[in-house]
Amino acid sequence: MRILFDGEIHVHYGQFYVESDDDFEVDLAQAFAGQVVGLCGGAREGALFLQTGLHTGKVGLAVELHDEQPVLDDAWEEAVEVPFTPVSPSSNLLEWAGAAEWSLDLEERSYRVRYCARGMAEGREADTRKREEPQLDRYLLQFWPCPPAPDRVLRQTTEIAAYWHEYARELPAPRSTP
Repeated sequence: MRILFDGEIHVHYGQFYVESDDDFEVDLAQAFAGQVVGLCGGAREGALFLQTGLHTGKVGLAVELHDEQPVLDDAWEEAVEVPFTPVSPSSNLLEWAGAAEWSLDLEERSYRVRYCARGMAEGREADTRKREEPQLDRYLLQFWPCPPAPDRVLRQTTEIAAYWHEYARELPAPRSTP
């Protein structure tokens, strides 16, 4: 296992992203269209749209690259999986509005991505975290090589996660191009 990022990332509107496309544009509906998962939007090729409980402030985040599917730790309250395939040799972790970015050094191949959350309800309730306040919510993003497979919810325990999953399920599937 290789750690690609471990620290805090600033979110606004409860969002951060992974992108591998220089023309990346944030679009909530496009990111989740046709999915059952509402926390990690992987419907748009080469991009991931990640939801947090906290609206504004810094959340804890670790990003890991594994050789094979990792075991899901019981400490995570929420866990979802989606497929992800970078569309360029440059994949980046982005704060909201691209305020900061970190290279993830992912190969152009198919990955499975697991997104886990802990403290999401507490982050949602607080809404905003100021610098001097303790961390409320923490997230884990794990990548491993895997052929594309449908998105799925592995664990859901909070109302905020249920809300976002329902949002995604109500979106129409993306239109296929001829």
